[in-house]
Amino acid sequence: MSVLPASSREWHLVSRPHGWPVPADFALREVPVGEPAEGRILVRNLHFSVDPYMRGRMNDVKSYIAPFRLDHPMDGGAVGEVIASNAEGFAVGDHVLHGLGWREYADVPAQHATKVDPELAPLSTYLGVLGMPGLTAYAGLFEVASFKEGDAVFVSGAAGAVGSQVGQMAKLRGASRVIGSAGSDEKVKWLVEELGFDAAFNYKNGPVKDQLREAAPDGIDVYFDNVGGDHLEAAISTLNVHGRATICGMIAQYNDTEPVPGPRNMAMIIGKRLRLQGVLVGDHYGLQQQFVQEVGGWLRSGELKYGETVVDGIENGVDAFLGLLRGDNTGKMVVSIAR
Repeated sequence: MSVLPASSREWHLVSRPHGWPVPADFALREVPVGEPAEGRILVRNLHFSVDPYMRGRMNDVKSYIAPFRLDHPMDGGAVGEVIASNAEGFAVGDHVLHGLGWREYADVPAQHATKVDPELAPLSTYLGVLGMPGLTAYAGLFEVASFKEGDAVFVSGAAGAVGSQVGQMAKLRGASRVIGSAGSDEKVKWLVEELGFDAAFNYKNGPVKDQLREAAPDGIDVYFDNVGGDHLEAAISTLNVHGRATICGMIAQYNDTEPVPGPRNMAMIIGKRLRLQGVLVGDHYGLQQQFVQEVGGWLRSGELKYGETVVDGIENGVDAFLGLLRGDNTGKMVVSIAR
């Protein structure tokens, strides 16, 4: 066994945010580290994920996933190296993906860890393009939205971890046109010049409805929603008859303290016979093998590109999360604590 560290730093939620989270809602605390019990492994985390859904877990409300507990470590996707094992099938030096992020060292039940190969892809990609965001994009587009060749697709939050993959996957499967929205001219340029979107616009430059109409004069068949709000309203106006929308996230309203008015044009859903359906990645793990095979192939061939915004140091974990909510990231936001 390796020499174990005496302690580990981990981020705790200490108060529930009202509106936008602030640094005072969190505390970086030091806890002791011990040998893993039977059936468990001790992992030195190298990278952990910050994701928009984590904002919802900071509220004490019933949802599809339990809220974070106050004065306890937060959790989320992480990849790291096994430094002590008391579980069959895991050896010191193995690299694993697990769900106990936001900390330097994680004592993980072996059944909740998955071995990953750093030779096949950089470890951080198992948190993004080859991980939960990638599978969300894949399932949300191909299964939930029933994408078919020739569809015109609009993606909001298109420069994020999920949206950037949705647009490229649609192109690779034969979309007639792929349009993205993002929050800066730099991101718009990245979508078009690097990722191959047919068109993209900065939603801060004018009404979303007008910019979408201009980018999609023949309408859209699929909308992948990461934003909600005015984007969803614009999409309902622009969707063609029998259009489909996958509702993945609504980051535009995650920090609102008052109820948000719904799209004002929902009557159009009737005449156009639209289908709007939510997606939770946990419903689609049956696609995992197919997803890794197809997306892994696209990555190896260079057809699928991915972006990462890496923030170094566990002490900067909350800053990375707050930056994600502001849209500071291009592609997946990852906190790296490799050393």
